[in-house]
Amino acid sequence: MADRVTVIGWDGSPLTDTARSALAAATLVAGAGHHLALPEIPPTAERVRLGSVDLAARRIAGHRGSAVVLADGDPGFFGVVRALRAPQHGLEVEVVPAVSAVAAAFARVGMPWDDAQVVVAHSRDLRRAVNVCRAHTKVAVLTSPGAGPAELALLLGPVHRTFVICEELGTDREQVTVLTSDKVPDHTWRDPNVVIVIGGSGPGAAQPAAQGWGATRQRTAGGWIAGRDPGYPPAVRGWALPSDAYGTGLGEGESAELRAAQLARLGPRVGDLVWDIGSASGAASVEAARFGAAVIAVDRDADACARTTAAARRYGVQLQVVHGTAPHVLEDLPEPDVVRVGGGGAPVVAACAARRPERIVAHAATRDEAEAIGRALAEGGYAVECALLQAVELDTGAWTERERAVAFLLSGRHTHL
Repeated sequence: MADRVTVIGWDGSPLTDTARSALAAATLVAGAGHHLALPEIPPTAERVRLGSVDLAARRIAGHRGSAVVLADGDPGFFGVVRALRAPQHGLEVEVVPAVSAVAAAFARVGMPWDDAQVVVAHSRDLRRAVNVCRAHTKVAVLTSPGAGPAELALLLGPVHRTFVICEELGTDREQVTVLTSDKVPDHTWRDPNVVIVIGGSGPGAAQPAAQGWGATRQRTAGGWIAGRDPGYPPAVRGWALPSDAYGTGLGEGESAELRAAQLARLGPRVGDLVWDIGSASGAASVEAARFGAAVIAVDRDADACARTTAAARRYGVQLQVVHGTAPHVLEDLPEPDVVRVGGGGAPVVAACAARRPERIVAHAATRDEAEAIGRALAEGGYAVECALLQAVELDTGAWTERERAVAFLLSGRHTHL
């Protein structure tokens, strides 16, 4: 095993004395091509091109001497430190950090980033990074080949955002470009790059200034937790809110109790895309978005779409609202992770099952309808659960029944995942 392993972050600025000292004593240096060209590397040191971190870690573990690993930015922030410290390698490392690429990107445009989501995009799971960009108003994306600015923008589709693309930060070729997302695929972007994706609707959304970059429409008070602005969405405690929380009240099949059960079975989370088909008042859409998921709300009624948009604005969440009739309107939508079917019955459930989301929930007013939905789920490859829910709202003044809601709740879990 190497006698000493030092991980040095490099952000383009001159190396610190500590970093220089570690390099001078190194008998093995691992890094990308531009790292291995640094003049501070001893000519006698073994050089290892850092492609696979796992392979490099095995080389380092078998090396006798002092090893140095060079990495861009802060190697402890989505960097090589985690892989090097994996139990199978047994390496103890010392870290000399530098400014992270994310911090440098926000510094270049003069924006705070304590309220930003930070995601890593790989070609194998790019859609999750895109879903975070759909759901949040300020996201920093650490890109990779095949999962860069153009691919991000293409998957966002009609969801409008502003991209701040920071190429080759810390080098002589550094460039910062601000474009609307629809223009981004028209360009070729150099690696490595960081993309700041901003915009959306609601009072918490940051917006680019009309002249260049500068002023943003944001809260000025500081927060207390990274990754979110605690002021938006408004600090409403709880979920499955009552009908008066949505202004015009809830429609048939939208009781708080049914919605709570649906959300519990869907389990929407950050990185997911939720389809809410038959959004009606927008209650389920808004509450799925409050869990951090991206949501596409679909309804054939224009007034329902307007109510959903208003509810999203009221609670400061980001939604894409689609006016159209399912199942036909679903054909052009991106792949969902979970689906709530609020209307359309078995034909819509069958169309959703064909897209193979992880979970589907629906409800029915009659047993015949429930059986038809259950068959559609089972034939689509889903394990089906059904419960008959009854909720009775009481007037606590007289302790008499005020309203009664009864519905079959059906949920499907894909069996091939």
